[in-house]
Amino acid sequence: MAALVIYKGKPALAEEKGDRLELTLATGERLRVRPKDVLLLHPGPAGLALEVPPGEEEAAWELLQGEVVGLKELAELVYGAYTPETALGAYLLAQKGGRFVLEGERVRARTAEELAAWLRAQREREARERAFQEGIARLKAGSPAPEDRPLLAEVEALAWGERKESPVLKALGLPETPEAAHALLLRLGLWRRENPHPRRLGLPLEAPRLPLPPLPEEGREDLTHFSAFAIDDEGSQDPDDALYAERVEGGFRLLVHVADVAALVAPGSPLDREALRRGANLYLPEGTVPMLPPEATALLGLGLKPLSPALTFELWVSEEGELLEERIFPSWVRVERLTYAEAVGRPELAPLREVAEAFRGRRLAQGALEISLPEVKVRVEGDEIRILPLPPHESRIWVREAMLLAGYAAAHLAFREGLPFPYATQEAPSRRVEGEGLAAMWEQRKALKRAQLKATPAPHKGLGLPLYAQVTSPLRRYLDLVAHQQLRAWLKGERPLSQAELLERVGAAEAVADLVREAERKSKLHWTLIHLQEEGYEGVGVLVERRGGQGVFLLPELGLSAQVALPKPLPPNAEARLRFLEADLAGLEARFALV
Repeated sequence: MAALVIYKGKPALAEEKGDRLELTLATGERLRVRPKDVLLLHPGPAGLALEVPPGEEEAAWELLQGEVVGLKELAELVYGAYTPETALGAYLLAQKGGRFVLEGERVRARTAEELAAWLRAQREREARERAFQEGIARLKAGSPAPEDRPLLAEVEALAWGERKESPVLKALGLPETPEAAHALLLRLGLWRRENPHPRRLGLPLEAPRLPLPPLPEEGREDLTHFSAFAIDDEGSQDPDDALYAERVEGGFRLLVHVADVAALVAPGSPLDREALRRGANLYLPEGTVPMLPPEATALLGLGLKPLSPALTFELWVSEEGELLEERIFPSWVRVERLTYAEAVGRPELAPLREVAEAFRGRRLAQGALEISLPEVKVRVEGDEIRILPLPPHESRIWVREAMLLAGYAAAHLAFREGLPFPYATQEAPSRRVEGEGLAAMWEQRKALKRAQLKATPAPHKGLGLPLYAQVTSPLRRYLDLVAHQQLRAWLKGERPLSQAELLERVGAAEAVADLVREAERKSKLHWTLIHLQEEGYEGVGVLVERRGGQGVFLLPELGLSAQVALPKPLPPNAEARLRFLEADLAGLEARFALV
């Protein structure tokens, strides 16, 4: 004889089979469960084709207000009999939670006050649901009303990355993703240019506000009688390195002056912890979010004041570009700021060019790779979006090689002295690409292994160096600052960070730096796409890869790659005119076509 039970909120038939119950579900499925897994409604015999009769729910409630009874008693009071049908009816009344509430296997009748409160709440819920559905209908029609502001605030929170789900998007049949939320806000005309990417990644968007300690009184070599040049892009606001080179017997003497940030930012200090939390400066087209207070750049940036405190890397380099000797010390320097274009025309920079060419030649002989793909800077100035291709001035090479020399020297010193240090490493590429032009460089870049920062020394194959560390941007990169903290501790005979402490900082800073790079890349693409939408574009693209009937083109003027259909085969490095068609701003994609 089958009893009527409730299993997972639905009626089922149950028969005893030893210490278990065999259930038959409404779907016909049979399964065995423990007795405690079900709620007994009626001992049977019962079936599942049950039709609940009409009853006297209100009259039963008036009799029972505030009392607790069993389902059998409730069925008899409401329906006048205890049958499988009425037992199910009693259960459904209690499950509904109106006049009666199911509490375990018993039923409690609400008091009059409880029922009034429940009815009010029910009406409010129904009104909210009605308002929600009306708002959803307006959003579907693309005509939101002022009262829909809470719904739109929910969508915006998801677009900013501040929540993980959205009942609004779900009701609209859209994916509950930041990209779908962004696309909806664009379609409704509520967003136009908003850049959600840094905020979505959880990055700070305001400069830190922490006090700076005074510059410590310490011995610094006076190098103000030497020239020093901070060479950077036009508009650079954080000059943290400057250069001087001269010819000496047997080669060159190169001075690389770097902003002495570690003089003010000690390991474990509030400034240090804040810089670690940020990982690096965040360079956005809208502006820069520094990892240190702006006052640090004003005080320590090279050339921003008549005299600047620096940590100087004095390097002796042979005619063949071999590092012969290095010395590192605090200094005072007098710095002149130049753009890359201005530096090309300065005859006193000839020794810098020569030592750079010698070191570059040595690196190339040691297997270094040079990949020079078109780059642009994207700036937002008021309502104007400017896309500025970076001119390939040879002075960029001079500065790059001097920075690499300083990094090589610092890593060499740290290794020799047993100083824990944040080494930059890179394994050899998966293959060497033969060929010329942008297509070969594009293919070679795909074969590169990711550069890594480690607390143990290893070669940097991409640079052609046995050891290397980044040490020339402590105002802008946290691990450059850590390298300076280690060098300063060594110079002063103090305890440096241990290998374990250094490893912890490397891991934490790299995780944040990855987010910073992602935010910068996506923000740059975001503003480029807006520029294309507003201004249109037609220009030259260079074919760098073929994928079946598609071609990947680089657009040097935009710093973008675009995949387009090829009506006929083209050779690598072929040039063609491309026209912008449309952009998916939320998805960060653009479509181009051959003209």
